[in-house]
Amino acid sequence: MLFSSMIEAAQNSPFKKPFSTASCEPAMEKGQLTEHHHIQAAATAEGDSCEFGSNLYFALCGLGGIISCGTTHTMVVPLDLVKCRLQVDPAKYKSVFNGFRVTLAEDGFKGLSKGWAPTFFGYSAQGLCKFGLYEVFKVIYSNAIGEENSYLYRTSLYLAASASAEFFADIALAPMEAAKVKIQTTPGFANTLREALPKMSAQEGIGAFYKGLVPLWMRQIPYTMMKFACFERTLELLYAYVVPKPRQECTKGEQLVVTFAAGYIAGVFCAIVSHPADTVVSKLNQAAKGSSALDVAKALGWSGLWGGLVPRIVMIGTLTAAQWFIYDAVKVYLRMPRPPPPEMPESLKKKLGLTQ
Repeated sequence: MLFSSMIEAAQNSPFKKPFSTASCEPAMEKGQLTEHHHIQAAATAEGDSCEFGSNLYFALCGLGGIISCGTTHTMVVPLDLVKCRLQVDPAKYKSVFNGFRVTLAEDGFKGLSKGWAPTFFGYSAQGLCKFGLYEVFKVIYSNAIGEENSYLYRTSLYLAASASAEFFADIALAPMEAAKVKIQTTPGFANTLREALPKMSAQEGIGAFYKGLVPLWMRQIPYTMMKFACFERTLELLYAYVVPKPRQECTKGEQLVVTFAAGYIAGVFCAIVSHPADTVVSKLNQAAKGSSALDVAKALGWSGLWGGLVPRIVMIGTLTAAQWFIYDAVKVYLRMPRPPPPEMPESLKKKLGLTQ
């Protein structure tokens, strides 16, 4: 009920700039684009596949989130496994390379794939909410504050929309994240998701799946705020100062390269901002029943909170870049509206004396 009312509000929004410049009206005649289609690399003579702000548009954004998050996180499970073990047992796993060597010696190549199932299902659910609801909240909030304020305070708009989306995304992720960490960091506990879920439920009840939710929010909400706001503003700056031609003159492939670059830059900042909370999440899901996030943080100490930072920067930078690339590629493939970076509204230009 909550999600449907939010989507309805976004769908009925009359707000068109700077975040919904795209139009999905049919072409005026065969082979001719609508007046707005010249700004979209994804648009063709047949027009877009959906209308911006429609239920189908938000559903396809969610699908893009599933594909981008589920696949990328699953691909880096070996690195994630070593990173988690570095965080919870630095005495045994002294470095990234040592962590891989110890894991291979003890469990073989198969051991590097531990936790792939909860990773895939958990981050697919998270991606659905993260990207889908981000688009919903961005339209709702921009409509609430108006066209001019949406441009002037667009960074705050990105931060608010991404934080709101991630709040719900983490509720979807928490059970699978708890199972993943348990499988990866507790020797002998379980080798598969089917083994882990009933054991966790029997030992701690439903609380086993959500005891890491608060530190997960502490990790993921700042991460996602940085991921979306930094990406949006970096993309804007790249087109303004680095890319030698306007976005509308770039091919789809060139636009996707810019998307990847902006995503990687955002990913580096994401990893640094969210790393201490990530360490607490890993240690908390391994810790005994009754341990709190504060207890774990105190036990780790300041230096312990930064264990495994280098592999996480590599992992998160690559993940974030790949996710934005895949998400944008899905939009291109499905011929979805892809508004350009925001431009100052004409009304604001007149107020500032930039135009007559």
